[in-house]
Amino acid sequence: MRVAFVGKGGSGKTTLSALFARHLLASGAPVLAVDGDINQHLAEALGHDGPFAAPPLGAHLTGIKDYLRGTNPRIASAGSMVKTTPPGRGSRLLRLLGDDELHTRHVRRAGGIPLMVTGEFDESDLGVACYHSKLGAVELYLGHLVDGPGEYVVVDMTAGADAFASGLFTRFDLTFLVVEPTRKGISVYRQYRDHAREFGIRVAVVGNKVSGEDDVLFLKEQVGDDLLTHLAHSPWVRANEQGRAQGELEEHNRHALNVLRAAVDARPKDWDTLHRHAVEFHLRNARAWADRATGEDLARQIDPEFVPGPSAMT
Repeated sequence: MRVAFVGKGGSGKTTLSALFARHLLASGAPVLAVDGDINQHLAEALGHDGPFAAPPLGAHLTGIKDYLRGTNPRIASAGSMVKTTPPGRGSRLLRLLGDDELHTRHVRRAGGIPLMVTGEFDESDLGVACYHSKLGAVELYLGHLVDGPGEYVVVDMTAGADAFASGLFTRFDLTFLVVEPTRKGISVYRQYRDHAREFGIRVAVVGNKVSGEDDVLFLKEQVGDDLLTHLAHSPWVRANEQGRAQGELEEHNRHALNVLRAAVDARPKDWDTLHRHAVEFHLRNARAWADRATGEDLARQIDPEFVPGPSAMT
């Protein structure tokens, strides 16, 4: 299952992404974490000290495109492949953490968790680039990934409604929206909820930094049935962020992580919907800018005979 954590800046989505990835790994599940936030802090949140050595996805986008297109005759070159280009017959599909070129190059462990990063938005990008171009590598990765039962990808996404600036938000089986019990937090929730409903995207709200019953009641009043669970203010998390954590995460917060896991595991895998969204956003991009940018009719990249899911691996 592919899981996204979204929310306004400072809501704690990076912390929850790390906690959930560690929770999954502790159970013995295969898990890959992906840092897709413009502020690259997931490695640190996972317990990694110092610079993270994995080559960033965003810096190798052309090579990733060339690798994933494989022998697909509908994609003439890496230059004609855009972030929304869906796989077709001949495309190189991926198994989670498989022994392939992409995983070997870009995955390193942070705090014991396999992690890929998009890379920082640096000075050379200012004024000439958009961070969502770096996220295109994540979108292509998920589009070509055939994950199996009991496998998890956990993605820390960009803050706020910025997550809707590309089709990446449709690449997940379940999206957790991290919401603080504040008016600003609720404002981002409503914005995200409305965008998600337009495309039938399942969003579950996770309250965070809850300090008492009044906070819980506020979230219930504002969010209603979308509220899945909540995490309380955590001295353990604060100590962990300061590099001095001991013992275990608080019992209530451990229970909340169990609720998240149960919600993910109860979600059926819908390969047809994932592929339909990929095709829909590819056609949108083609009409809006990609045909003009590449000089090609990118609708021709869609393979009508391609069947998504495990059967495509054969």
